[in-house]
Amino acid sequence: MKTETINFFDKVYQVAKQIPYGRVTSYGAIANYLGAAKSARMVGYAMNGSVGKDVPAHRVVNRKGLLTGKHHFEGTNLMQELLESEGIKIIDNQIQGFDKVFWDPSNEL
Repeated sequence: MKTETINFFDKVYQVAKQIPYGRVTSYGAIANYLGAAKSARMVGYAMNGSVGKDVPAHRVVNRKGLLTGKHHFEGTNLMQELLESEGIKIIDNQIQGFDKVFWDPSNEL
């Protein structure tokens, strides 16, 4: 079981590393791409464990474009600041124009 979890996390990291600058995807989109459509929460756990792995975890948000994982980043607003530095507009933890910046690995990879 533990080996499967590590392998799944590594697959999540491989996908997340391909999210282009200035774009975002969702936990569910990554899970769906990996053939594990019901594993969005596991993708979230992977993002939480990605510190030090050179994974752009700030580019992974929930299906509505909400920064639900921001409390896992250092500081109070680091996730938002990183996204804004890439040109993504955020109001009240919500990505504005989410459909325009959304990157779907199932269509792009």
